[in-house]
Amino acid sequence: MLIPTDVLLLFIPASLALALAPGPDNLFVLSQSALYGSRSGLLVTLGLCTGLLLHIAAATLGVAAIFQTSQLAFNLLKAVGAAYLVFLAVQAFKASAAGLEVGPNSGLNGRELYFRGIIMNVTNPKVALFFLSFLPQFTDGTRGSVALQMLLLGSFFMASTLLVFGFVACFAGYIGDRLQRSSSMRKALNRVAGSIFLGLAVRLLMTDR
Repeated sequence: MLIPTDVLLLFIPASLALALAPGPDNLFVLSQSALYGSRSGLLVTLGLCTGLLLHIAAATLGVAAIFQTSQLAFNLLKAVGAAYLVFLAVQAFKASAAGLEVGPNSGLNGRELYFRGIIMNVTNPKVALFFLSFLPQFTDGTRGSVALQMLLLGSFFMASTLLVFGFVACFAGYIGDRLQRSSSMRKALNRVAGSIFLGLAVRLLMTDR
């Protein structure tokens, strides 16, 4: 057996705890769900999980090691991620100032929301380094292919993330739907979302390997 039951009994709770811990990704899901509804949050979650697939593959193939050894690559990727977050913040503040519509009928299509999730996840080099350091702890060369073990463990981690973020999306969407019945609350939600995006951008720029 590539991954024994006792290893999974350690790995899965650890994955759920990490997904529950406040971080950029679940804050992003929460803000998007509150602004645009649960369905939008679930689409963002699917995008984030797609990004996780790319990070898992990169860790398995050793590509993620580039960000561990190259400060330039690390800085370039986090700069792209921060710039995208600033762009989203500006959009949110503009919507707040102009009183633009939010909620399920905001005009954002599913593809745009899905790709928001992918970009948000892929442009965070800390995620790549996390998988490079986290997954190997649960592998064992005597059990067979380490690469296959990492892929399987990554799949379990992604399923845990999907479960937790899906709950966050549904809960935040429910609360956001009630808050958006007031025009002043809609503007406030946009301001809060914009502030979250700016905060995440600053946090990303300040991170180091």
